[in-house]
Amino acid sequence: MRLTRLMMLGFTATLIAGCSALEGNVRTPELDEYSSDRRRDQVRGRLGGTDGILIFGTERNQRGGTGSGDASGIGVNAFLWRAALDTLSFMPLSSADPFGGVMITDWYSPPGTTGERFRATAYILGRQLRSDGVRVALFRQELRGNAWVDVPVAASTASELEDQVLARARELRAQSTAAAR
Repeated sequence: MRLTRLMMLGFTATLIAGCSALEGNVRTPELDEYSSDRRRDQVRGRLGGTDGILIFGTERNQRGGTGSGDASGIGVNAFLWRAALDTLSFMPLSSADPFGGVMITDWYSPPGTTGERFRATAYILGRQLRSDGVRVALFRQELRGNAWVDVPVAASTASELEDQVLARARELRAQSTAAAR
């Protein structure tokens, strides 16, 4: 009986120690580039302050709405979020977090291309519709032998996707404004 308790205590201590060791190893791929002071301040603003944790992405003092898509029930700008969904809709969606503003697609091979595939991650960085409110990271792989190999993507390609998202967001805002009149 005493041996069983000691074994259970040892197992529990090992399990807890193992879990705490994982804390430094957990990271989101390619998000380190966007973990700047501004992003940290955005997160701190959502969690800190006198209002506490935000529920459903709305602040207590903004529930009345501003007409700019800010009070949408999600944590980021609704126009940018919808525009990113529309722009990347040709790729299969793997994961989407409207509260954190991250959208990840699955690998996509363009029609007629067999040895090449792409994957995109879109980051919506705030609640305002601004030109620096969206970032797109694009990944490309080529089939060499029986293995997929990472290949660099031109920076202009990701910028073009960001521009398409912004153009679509402006279009959605214009449609929303016209419908409200």
